[in-house]
Order: sequence, then structure tokens, then C-alpha cells
Amino acid sequence: MSRFAQASAAVTAAIEAELSALLPPVAGPQARLHEAMRYAVLGGGKRLRPFMVAATAELFGVRGVAPTRVGAAIEMIHGYSLVHDDLPAMDDAELRRGRPSCHRAFGEATAILAGDALQPLAFEVLARPDYGADAEQRAALIVGLAVASGSLGMCGGQLLDLLAEKQRWALDDISAMQRLKTGALIRYACEAGAVLGRAPATAAAALGAYAEDLGLAFQIQDDLLDRGGEGVATGKDAGRDDQVGKATFVGVLGEAGARRMLGELRARALGRLDIFEDRATVLRELFEFVISRKT
Repeated sequence: MSRFAQASAAVTAAIEAELSALLPPVAGPQARLHEAMRYAVLGGGKRLRPFMVAATAELFGVRGVAPTRVGAAIEMIHGYSLVHDDLPAMDDAELRRGRPSCHRAFGEATAILAGDALQPLAFEVLARPDYGADAEQRAALIVGLAVASGSLGMCGGQLLDLLAEKQRWALDDISAMQRLKTGALIRYACEAGAVLGRAPATAAAALGAYAEDLGLAFQIQDDLLDRGGEGVATGKDAGRDDQVGKATFVGVLGEAGARRMLGELRARALGRLDIFEDRATVLRELFEFVISRKT
């Protein structure tokens, strides 16, 4: 097993345990809401964003509870975004992570409320003083996550994605959209590790630039998987982007052009890690995983 595979498995186990402890139990009059929240977040996903927090924090000697808590908060935001993205008003998706999307399993109203509840919980768990980050770090983490998930980040990117269904967009437009929709949380994951590690400005900037390249590469590979119709492997509705006319990298560049862009992003991203020398091995392996994954 590669160093990345071992580290990823350890992070996944830690995140699953942390999420299970932080999410409310399925009990009381809100039991169905709590069940939907847990359904949306637990037992699935690649946990790449928490892995990025852990890997970047470790560059500066930070391990343990703090990166795990931040990774769990990111997964709550990511989980809420997927629940809302799958709704009939957005993508109207039937599947997510190989099982019925949250609104198919619990109904639209409960799914909306589950997403609504996951979002403030993410900020609450970052604000708590019980995971080793000091007040200044907690404030920076909360502000960073708010920006990454708001109108100038993920939510703004989702709006652009909806608008793009009715327009013809160029490559630069699609790249800008995906830097927000997919890339903002990915960049935040690396920035959060740098915050926990009190990283020098040059190191933090290098990690942020690497994360931007990774975010674009992640989306290109998603587009390739969607075009390939591998719905069983991905656990999502295959071919959905083409059906609704979404602007995608593959749609603009073609499959061969998209793969060339992946290669360019790979070379650029790995070069950004040179300042960390061998300490960034797992981040290099992460990039290779992202552009070769089948799910």
C-alpha cells in the first residue's frame, strides 16, 4: 500500500469517527432530521478535503485532533452542498454516492432542513475551544470557511453553473466558475492546514496555488467520468451534465483536450510543491489519485 493510501485510510477513519460524534444522535422529536443529516454526511465520499487539511498541517508538524476537527467541519459544508445540489430545483439527481439522494430518501422538505442544519453546525464545531486551535486560529478558520462556502465561493459558483446551462461559455469562464464551485473548498482545505501550522506566507501561497490546480483537475476528471457514463462506478447519475446542457471542460475541449489540460495542471501543481521537497510526497500522490480515479 502506498504512503498516500495508508494516510488516506487513517484520515477517513478519523473523520468518520469525528463526524459521528459531532452530529446529533437520531433521537427526540427531531430524530428524522438528525437521521437525514447523518445520511448526508456519514458512510461515503472520498474525504479528500479532510485529507488535504491533515496533509498540509503535517507539513508544519501539526497532527491529531485539530486537523480532524477542521476536516469534519468541511465535510459538513460539503455534505450540505451535495444535498442542496441534488434537489429538484438544482440538478434533480436520483443518486449520490451509490444510493438515493437525500431528498429521494427523506423528502424535499427534510433534505432542505438537513442541509440548513449542517451548515451552522460546521461553524459551531470550529468555534468550540476543545480541539487545540487558539482563538486567533479559530477565527481565521471560521472566516475562511464562510468565504469559501458563500456567494464569493461555492454558492456563487453553483449559481454560475446554473446560468451556464443557458449560455455558451469559453474555457476561461468555465475555469472561473469551477474555481468557485468545486475549487473554493479544496483551496480552503489547504489554507486551513496552513493556518493550523502557522505557515510562512510563501508556503501558504504555494499550497493555495497547488490547491487551485487540484480543484480544476478534480472537476476535469469528474467531467470525463460523467461523459464516460460510468454512473455505477461514480455513484451518481451518469451523463447528467450533457442532458441539461451544462458547461464542462470536456464539452469545450473534447476528451483529448481535457486530458491534455490535466497533464498541464499536474506539471504546474507538482512544481508548486518543490519548496517542501520530500515532505510533500503524499500531496503529490494525492494529485495522481485525483486525475486517475474512477469514482
